[in-house]
Amino acid sequence: MAYESALEKRLARKATKAIVDFDMIEDGDRVMVGLSGGKDSWALMQLLDALRRRAPIEFSVVAVNVDSGYVDYKHETIARTCEARGWEYRIEHTTIGAIIDDKLDETATPCSLCARLRRGVLYRIASELGATKIALGHHADDFIETLLLNLFFSGSLKAMPARLLSDDRQHVVIRPLVYVSEEEAREYTEQAGLPVIGCCCPVCGDLSLQRQRMKRMLLDLEREHPGVKQSMLKALSNVAGRHLLDRRLNPIDGLRAEAGRPVGDPAHASIESVSS
Repeated sequence: MAYESALEKRLARKATKAIVDFDMIEDGDRVMVGLSGGKDSWALMQLLDALRRRAPIEFSVVAVNVDSGYVDYKHETIARTCEARGWEYRIEHTTIGAIIDDKLDETATPCSLCARLRRGVLYRIASELGATKIALGHHADDFIETLLLNLFFSGSLKAMPARLLSDDRQHVVIRPLVYVSEEEAREYTEQAGLPVIGCCCPVCGDLSLQRQRMKRMLLDLEREHPGVKQSMLKALSNVAGRHLLDRRLNPIDGLRAEAGRPVGDPAHASIESVSS
């Protein structure tokens, strides 16, 4: 059975590479897709369904939508779309929106708290549904933007993992779109005729938010230097730990041994005393 389009075939190759590179899906897995109704999660659901029908292994896919409780959120559109395509789905109604409004003041950005609350709901539902993997729709641009956000505003050099074991070791989170660009996800969702649903969060799409600033900056850089985003994504898998300042990667004792100096060399102490 052929892929529906050249675009789907290209994205299937990219997703398959990610699945193989990071050991994301195994025979017999039940993959739960976090389906928000945005373009990225729709693209992921459609693509995993296409891969499921052609893969040499057996795995199932179920969509889970977490309704934050905003009045105008069109969760019924998500339900109708899943039913029309024969996709197994579950919609979980929550009061996350009200909790955020109660916990944060008007000037605070709710994204981090919202993400934590939604993740907790997804973990709970994964256990209830017997899901062995939780698939999220983060694409290549999300990885790059997260890298820059942490670099500029958090003082840390990190992005997000393509495969993550939860702290309690009960859940595995996977991101099969790691090699797929945001533009490709958008085009694929449009081509598939999937309805993009706004989350109805009052700050969603606010261009003053830091992530939106990163998007604009990367857009400008890509226009001036085509391929710069791909280079940044590649850098995440090409880390030269010895050329960073993190002493956990470069312990002082290891540096001294490498230089042929004994551990505990008093020369280090004398330098500190001179500088103090």
